[in-house]
Amino acid sequence: MTTDELIRLGQRITTLRDARALSLSGLAETAGLAKSSLSRLERGQANPTLDTLWRLAEALQLPFGSLIAPVNGHAGNEDVSVQLVAQNTTTAPMDMYLMQMAAHQQRYARAHPAGTREHVTVINGVLTAGNDQHGRRLVAGERLTFDADVDHHYLTHDQGCEALVEVHYRQACTP
Repeated sequence: MTTDELIRLGQRITTLRDARALSLSGLAETAGLAKSSLSRLERGQANPTLDTLWRLAEALQLPFGSLIAPVNGHAGNEDVSVQLVAQNTTTAPMDMYLMQMAAHQQRYARAHPAGTREHVTVINGVLTAGNDQHGRRLVAGERLTFDADVDHHYLTHDQGCEALVEVHYRQACTP
C-alpha cells in the first residue's frame, strides 16, 4: 500500500473502532494484535499483512471488504493478494474478490459469520480450496461452493493461480 492508502486505512480503522466504542487495547486484544502494532496501523505507520486485516475485520464484526473498500480494495503481498471487485451490503450481502496466489502458497482462513458460503472459481492455474468437509483441487474454469462459517483453506501447487472468490453472508453487517 502507498503512504496515502496506509493513512486512509488507519483512519478507517480508528473510525470503525470509535463507532463501536472500543478502546485501542480492546480492539487489539480481540484481534490478537499487540496494542503498539494497532496504534502504528491507526497512525498509518505500518503496512499490515493480509492476515492482520482479516483479524481486524473479524474483531470489528464486519466483512473484510467493508474494511478495505474505502481505502483501495486491495490487500496482500506478492505471494497472496486479494482485491475487492464488488460489494453488496444491503439485502444480498456479499463481497467479490480477485485472489492471486503465487506457486506453493497456503492461505488458511478463519471461519466467517454463521451461514456464510463461498464460491471459488479458478480463472488461471490450479488451486485446492474449501473446508475439511468439502474441499478439492480445481483447475481453470472449475468452481467450488462450500460453507465458510468454518475454517477453510487455499493452496497452490507448482503454479500460481487467479481465482474469483464470492463471499455470501447470511445477513447484512454494519460497516
